[in-house]
Amino acid sequence: MALTSEQRAEIEAQRSEPQLTSRPTVAAMENLLFTPFEVLDHGFLRVVDYMGDDGAVVQAARVSYGRGTKKVSEDAGLIRYLMRHRHSTPFEMCEIKFHVKLPVFVARQWIRHRMASVNEYSARYSILDREFYLPAPDQVATQSSSNRQGRSDALDAETAHEVLEILRRDASQCYDDYESLLNPEGTGLARELARINLTLNTYTQWYWKIDLHNLMHFLALRADPHAQYEIRVYAEKMIEILKAWVPATSAAFEEYRLGAFTLSAGMLKVVRRRLAGETVTQENSGLTKREWSEMAAVLDA
Repeated sequence: MALTSEQRAEIEAQRSEPQLTSRPTVAAMENLLFTPFEVLDHGFLRVVDYMGDDGAVVQAARVSYGRGTKKVSEDAGLIRYLMRHRHSTPFEMCEIKFHVKLPVFVARQWIRHRMASVNEYSARYSILDREFYLPAPDQVATQSSSNRQGRSDALDAETAHEVLEILRRDASQCYDDYESLLNPEGTGLARELARINLTLNTYTQWYWKIDLHNLMHFLALRADPHAQYEIRVYAEKMIEILKAWVPATSAAFEEYRLGAFTLSAGMLKVVRRRLAGETVTQENSGLTKREWSEMAAVLDA
């Protein structure tokens, strides 16, 4: 179970005490506020606060030349224009704060996105729970031969089971030693030292606050099919939340970022040569083999 009974009680208490406000709100977000979405085997993701909506993006974009129109269709068109031309500052007017429970190795990938405010559970002050991530058997795969940071085909069921037993054994043993080191009637080791014995699949938690522009940058990278599965599932759940929060922005984001591919100057020349009727190969394209294969995967699909 990703949430303890105490955590669920706390969430229900928060949801049962709605607050009056004069600020703009989004009905769909109000409905899912505080609601935990379970991710992986023990993880979760929930929205604890947000500020702004699609209207805030439009308001910021139009501030330089007055009020303008307020038709929904024109607002959506403006948002699409901003997204298409990468005018990012209007999207920075909206913010969202998540409470996330995730494995440490996922957190170390996640924290590379530095344009956010983060406050993580401290294992110097508190004792971490006996919870560690074990992948589903179909996610236990070999190293990719073409991608140094990716996985390839899933292992056969028997081998996957053996791998999972090793991961479970090691994580359990390390946690047993962690508890033993902390025992005040034994070693009584300081928490800040005892924690270093834990495995990277141990779960941690944090509050993560980010503006809409940088959230979309995070999602563009981490919801990509090439991203590691264990962080991608969090990003995919965040996209669902994005659709509820800022539907016009989300639609533009999917059109111009998630579903798009950026052509380099060299790739654009190849496309133009093809349109002119010329036969272009990798050898005479001026592109590297990797660039060519990336372009071909999109254009020739």
